[in-house]
Amino acid sequence: MSSNVVLITGTSSGIGLESAVAAARAGWTTVATLRDPKRADALREAADRAGVTLDIRRLDVTDPASVAAAIEGVVADYGRLDALVNNAGAGHVGTIENETVEDVRRVMEVNFFGVVQTTKAALPHLRASGGRLITVTSVGGVVGQPFNEAYCAAKFAVEGYMESLAPVAQRLGVTVSVVEPGAVATEFVNNIDLDLARLIDASGDYAELLQSYVTRTLGQFADSAQTPGQVAVTVLESLTAERPAFRLQTSEWARTFTGTKLADNDGSAVLALTGGYLG
Repeated sequence: MSSNVVLITGTSSGIGLESAVAAARAGWTTVATLRDPKRADALREAADRAGVTLDIRRLDVTDPASVAAAIEGVVADYGRLDALVNNAGAGHVGTIENETVEDVRRVMEVNFFGVVQTTKAALPHLRASGGRLITVTSVGGVVGQPFNEAYCAAKFAVEGYMESLAPVAQRLGVTVSVVEPGAVATEFVNNIDLDLARLIDASGDYAELLQSYVTRTLGQFADSAQTPGQVAVTVLESLTAERPAFRLQTSEWARTFTGTKLADNDGSAVLALTGGYLG
């Protein structure tokens, strides 16, 4: 094949959809995957509007057989895999006294173990191509936020996993990056899939605090949320830059917010340190 091949997870809407279209527009052979192919109408319509072709396939990141079949199928059909974009995930709002440990496990399964599963399946092929491993995390993977305990824990885990993997993968020719969006339009309510009013009513002693959090967060989304297309610009940068940073924030707000915790915004100092552990 004349063009590089990228597989992107979670492309039915939002960042994944826009990233798939942007990659195809930039000349990548783009395999756009989603858990339920019946939800691909918006993806197809976006591709048609952009005048690009996408290879749309099923991939459920929580199903090892689905992950293996998708990645092996891509390699069988195209002979290579040059990049994986781990984008699939789901939001979650709650606090542990009002939910079960199983609720937390489900959040980790999608947002962390799904990333691990796809990464493991893709790495042999990325090593063969000297490719790129890109994961969409969140500013919530750097700064923990109220009523996002499980979600932030999963994103923290992803960031720690990738930061630990990066210097090892780099020695074997694979570039690892994480993309950190802040507020993104439509994601907060739509991707959480819950009735916020009912959640607040059922929150007992936490109701007033949760209401304050929800009011503030919805206001932030209304005032300053990026569009998925704006975030996709950063995803494309991580695909195409000659030497992409390990850590890429998607806006000045995201850089400022994560900067309250990270003096090393792009991750270069950390990777220089840990890369030295390898001799």
